[in-house]
Amino acid sequence: MTHTITGILYHRPASAVRGNAILPLNCLRDLHPDLYELHTAKHAAAPAVLDQVVAPLGCSWGDVVFFSPVHPRPLLAALRHSGRTVPEQEPWVLPAGRLDPDRTVIRLMRAGAAGHHADPPDADDYLPFTTASLRAVNRVTVQAVRRLRTLQPDDPWLPWVDVPHVLYRGPVPLTWFDGRPT
Repeated sequence: MTHTITGILYHRPASAVRGNAILPLNCLRDLHPDLYELHTAKHAAAPAVLDQVVAPLGCSWGDVVFFSPVHPRPLLAALRHSGRTVPEQEPWVLPAGRLDPDRTVIRLMRAGAAGHHADPPDADDYLPFTTASLRAVNRVTVQAVRRLRTLQPDDPWLPWVDVPHVLYRGPVPLTWFDGRPT
């Protein structure tokens, strides 16, 4: 199905994909428990984030697939500048019009006081999934690049903490992607 939303979204799978869809974390729990354990380990310091409510979609953080409205190249280059080893990997490319706007929302991310974790959302942190909203958030900010370039060796290196997220409730078929580098 194609919708009238225009724009490009990016996705970098954190592990090998099994099956014919990108699955939200909560789907992995039942279908691929080993992948579920692998991905939930990243949230060991703050497991409550997985239960965080995504109010506009009527679900939790663990029920959505995450996309970026910005190409990750400048973020990853900034990480490399700070001394981090980041593999060269092109993101998967998804035409935004393939996502159902009723199952999709844009979440603005605000870096917390320490700059390493996102503040909890409020109602103003959610934008409707429209072409205009995507155009408003499809640039990497100077602040995001500066934060990543100046990370100290012991700082967490969450590249997406202050980059808007596009959240889609449910699985995303692999056939929806135009580009899937291996």
